[in-house]
Amino acid sequence: MLKLISVLEKHMEESRFEGKEKHIDKARSRNKMLARERIEMVLDQDSPFLELLPLAGMQKKGGFGAGGTNVSGIGIVSGKLCIINSNVGTRKGGSVDYATVFKGLRIGDITRENKLPTINLVESGGANLPDQAKIFNYGGEAFREITRRSAMGLTTISVVFGNATAGGAYVPGMSDFSIFQKQAAKVFLAGPPLVKMATNEISNEEELGGAEMHSKISGVSDYLAEDEFDGIRIAREIMEVVKPTKPELIPEEEIKEPLHSPEDLLGVIPSDPKTPLDVREVILRICDESKFSEFKKEYGNTMVCGWGKIHGYPIGIIANNGVIFSESANKGAQFIQLSNKNDIPLLFIQNTTGYMVGKAYEEGGIIKNGAKLINAVSNSKVPSVTLMIGASFGAGNYGMNGRSYDPNFLFTYPNAKIGVMGSEQLAGVMNIIQKASAKASGIPYDEENAKMIQQMLINEAESKASAWHSTSELWDDGVIDPRETRNYLGFAFAVLYNQKIEGAKSYGVWRM
Repeated sequence: MLKLISVLEKHMEESRFEGKEKHIDKARSRNKMLARERIEMVLDQDSPFLELLPLAGMQKKGGFGAGGTNVSGIGIVSGKLCIINSNVGTRKGGSVDYATVFKGLRIGDITRENKLPTINLVESGGANLPDQAKIFNYGGEAFREITRRSAMGLTTISVVFGNATAGGAYVPGMSDFSIFQKQAAKVFLAGPPLVKMATNEISNEEELGGAEMHSKISGVSDYLAEDEFDGIRIAREIMEVVKPTKPELIPEEEIKEPLHSPEDLLGVIPSDPKTPLDVREVILRICDESKFSEFKKEYGNTMVCGWGKIHGYPIGIIANNGVIFSESANKGAQFIQLSNKNDIPLLFIQNTTGYMVGKAYEEGGIIKNGAKLINAVSNSKVPSVTLMIGASFGAGNYGMNGRSYDPNFLFTYPNAKIGVMGSEQLAGVMNIIQKASAKASGIPYDEENAKMIQQMLINEAESKASAWHSTSELWDDGVIDPRETRNYLGFAFAVLYNQKIEGAKSYGVWRM
């Protein structure tokens, strides 16, 4: 596990790359802060910062690398939980590639679902032109969502430190509050060269989109900042008057750490998901005082359900202890109902190869019982977090609240595997199909060639099932060190409890 964590740390270091040295030196010569420094300045002193999607796009060919050109996460500003987005202006000029656009859309989902205000720290050259055909419509969706959140009462504040060109100009333009830095902000739909081509008009950047012009003439800017520090100061002042949400719960009692050390998770979690583990050993290392009130312990024991607290926040936990049988699915569905009835958020811990297959299990109704669990997950209304700690295959991913079921947050361990089925099973199934096809066609079956193809399929499936592939594709909100699980979950549930929680009152039709 430590070897896997060292790989994670290497990738995280790559995600913190903020551009070539010459671009950073140029920014420094202009008294500019870097993207992450701006985040530190806007946060309250000692505020944690939950960075989200730091490895998005890391395996995308032709992309800008891990995390794209935007640093995003949740922190505390003027005492309020807040989404912060900071363009990395020293990396490709802050231009937006394919992965960065989708990262922004996911951040928008998190903002809306959790009813959070937003601070955008803007310095971007707009769309990366080679990607424009792929991202044009999605960019428009991002602008639309700013205005929809405004209609919901969710404030967006944009502080512009440099370029905000073309589509990028709509970010401050559609925000509730916009702050432009004097002699630095350049906000226009078209720069001087394009204006010259389109209208034959000659003008400079300051005349077209300078901070003073927008503050004194166009009215696009609401505040004129003297420098970066002043812009951040103004953003913090605005956050002081932004209407706060009414938290469902703020823990008052002293928070007691687990009796068992989170360091143990390095040994509890096997680096190979094929190795079984008792998920209770994980639960005891993330819950307050290692207290866990287990539900239906003797029934459907490949599904572990119960209640506990993390950093003082009450939660329901649904966790896999392997394959999902009919009894496990029924137990999970009932537990989801109970948690919704009592307005308790849910934590799903995934480690399953999926639903049990075979003649006896089909006759026993595994489909209808598995469907009950998926129905319960689909119609659950309480907020949820999903944690991938091992295998996540087939419909087991769906029944355990995978990405397509919209958990509020989803985190992954570096050993996790995700896919339709395991790589060896997939290759074996393909081999059986090809052998049967050859026999039906009367064609000789080349065993040696088949073994080579089978190994290629295994290698390909393994790479596509890895945590690195899934996080690159934005199937999670971050790969995390198991030892940090309690901190990530504690912050996530603090966010979920920051608004009123109401469970589902009805579900779809269940086959009995």
